[in-house]
Amino acid sequence: MLSKTIKLINPLGLHARAASKFVDVTKGFASHVTLTKDDKAVDGKSIMNLLMLGAPVGTELTLTVEGDDEDVAFASINDLVEAGFHELDD
Repeated sequence: MLSKTIKLINPLGLHARAASKFVDVTKGFASHVTLTKDDKAVDGKSIMNLLMLGAPVGTELTLTVEGDDEDVAFASINDLVEAGFHELDD
């Protein structure tokens, strides 16, 4: 199991487009992905659950990935978040 605190740096945080990109990445892996904000943990493969977190820019979330392909999944998700969901130049 891999876990890390991530910070949302894209201007709108975890809004619909960013959540969709997150799910697109996570669904490509067998590993279980969880995002936790405060005490609320949600399935990282569910766009509705991600949107319900209400995570604006600057929010710190705990990313947890567990499974057979956790290393690659964790790196891919982390890269997406660190790239600001590719929205920093919009």
